[in-house]
Amino acid sequence: MKDFLHNTWKHRAHVVLALPVFLVLFFIMYVPMAGLVMAFKNSREFVKLGIWGAHWVGLENFQALIASKKDFINFTRNTILYYLLFTALGTVLNVTLAIAIDQLLLKRVAKTMQTLMIIPVFISYAAVTFIAFAFLDKSNGLINHMLGTNYSFYNKAGYWPWILTIVKVWKDTGYGSVLYMSVLAGIDTALYEAAEIDGANKWQQIRHITLPSLIPMITVMLLLSVGNVMRSDTGLFYQVTKNNGLLYKTTQVIDSYVLNQIMHGSNFGYTAATSFFQSIVGLLMMLFANFMVRKIEPENALF
Repeated sequence: MKDFLHNTWKHRAHVVLALPVFLVLFFIMYVPMAGLVMAFKNSREFVKLGIWGAHWVGLENFQALIASKKDFINFTRNTILYYLLFTALGTVLNVTLAIAIDQLLLKRVAKTMQTLMIIPVFISYAAVTFIAFAFLDKSNGLINHMLGTNYSFYNKAGYWPWILTIVKVWKDTGYGSVLYMSVLAGIDTALYEAAEIDGANKWQQIRHITLPSLIPMITVMLLLSVGNVMRSDTGLFYQVTKNNGLLYKTTQVIDSYVLNQIMHGSNFGYTAATSFFQSIVGLLMMLFANFMVRKIEPENALF
């Protein structure tokens, strides 16, 4: 403790600079965690007795969550499958795009492309909803107009895994590649020059120099994302689909399910239990993934 206080006083200038960020994280990320107590209390008593005065019900809210077998299996399956799809496809496309731009000879063109590609990430999902509707509307949608068809995209759940994947890729790929481009910018050009002297072509340089240099960053990004395995982009699954009940079979994920329960129900203990389950699974998955990476390649582990 003495060493801690001495070190803190020694670096007091840095502590003061970090204090605002610490306070923001504390009040926004940690103080609200007290609300998790709702998952173990009788939500019918919240209005009358308050959150702290309501009686404990133990794991009843969790039992109710699991008892809703059809909904529980559906949104859990969708959440995990979309996470795997978006993570795998996103990582491949981000790395591929970063390498492609890095290999462009005309750097001015590369900078322009990079700027254009990150624009979609700044477009809110409220606006994306209207863009998607302009393409998918049965009567006046661009796709039906071009094909001369009248597909009811908003009535057929089977279309939406493809639609959501396209929207996700369009919105996030350009921005996701920026981080990998920063890694590529730090690779010593002497490595490429030596490889070229040895007769290596572009593909061989990418395979033996570029990709190995990106592996640590890819590993870190995957480890960070594993903690969000049970979380999804609410804007994508709730707004872009217009929260259409006909599409729930392929579009309902945990986050949109919780939002629906909050908007149309009053059992906040049940929704708190759902969110708590979501967080615990994410934590366990991150710890397990980090453990496996530490066993295989300790230098790439987070802790």
